Formats: sequence, C-alpha cells, structure tokens
Amino acid sequence: VDAFQAWCGPCKTVVDLFQKVRNEVGSNLLHFAVAEVDSIDALEGYRGQCQPVFLFYAEGELVAVVRGVNAPLLQKTILEQL
Repeated sequence: VDAFQAWCGPCKTVVDLFQKVRNEVGSNLLHFAVAEVDSIDALEGYRGQCQPVFLFYAEGELVAVVRGVNAPLLQKTILEQL
C-alpha cells in the first residue's frame, strides 16, 4: 500500500516498479493499492511525513514498512515477502 497525503499524492514513480515485479512473479501474488492517510483514521500515524511510506500486508497483517522511494529496497522487500 502506498500511504500518501493529499498534498503530495501517490508515488507515481514506484508504480512502474510494482508493475515490473508483478509481471515477473505473477499477477495473483502481488496486489498494489494506494491509500490517502488524511482520510483513513487507521493510518493517522503516517500523517505529516514528507516521504512516501509503503506498507506491506500479508493475510491482513502489516509485515513490512519501507519509508522513502528506494527502488532496490522496495523490490527486495516485495520479493522477500512473497
């Protein structure tokens, strides 16, 4: 989940990375979503940050967090979690 604030919007540059990885591992294993933290109370802890935050969930549980746009770390985290 790309957790973003309305003033900066979702991280468009990372969408390409997620699509590339999804094509490599199969579309049924990886799902990508965006969530505006200003409108979701459960994500209020991520408000007021000036960098994107990527939340990784498995079976409904938060399993990893990557702060900032770090493509190698995002790809590594995705593959580790799969």
